[in-house]
Amino acid sequence: MTQAKSGDTVRINYTGRLDDGTVFKTSCGYKPLKFRIGKSSLIPAFQETVVGMKPGNSRTVKIAACEAYGPRREQMVAAVDRNKFPENIKPSVGLELDICQLNGKVSLVKVTDVSECSVTLDANHPLAGKDLTFDIELVEIV
Repeated sequence: MTQAKSGDTVRINYTGRLDDGTVFKTSCGYKPLKFRIGKSSLIPAFQETVVGMKPGNSRTVKIAACEAYGPRREQMVAAVDRNKFPENIKPSVGLELDICQLNGKVSLVKVTDVSECSVTLDANHPLAGKDLTFDIELVEIV
């Protein structure tokens, strides 16, 4: 039976967990995730875990925060004057917004605090600063 190698397109089932056991993402109950090993935007260490696996094989891998979404950066958290929000947006904790940066790039931010005067926005990835554990099953090499 063929083993997966860099450049192969594969389909996998996976479950991602935090250290406390919280599942943050899974393909279980959905279609398997399809990607090309080494040519995907997925976490490189996640992709490399599939290398050498045969269809039907399973592995568990723990990926340190520095190899996943990096450390949490406080400079990516900012309080913004509440009157700078468009009138049709009512900021509330947990609200996610797309903002356009000066360079034209769009970033996802999350509202983490709201006061009478300001709204605190966090541009960190929700999994930044967290170690991730993935259970991965290779379904097929396409």
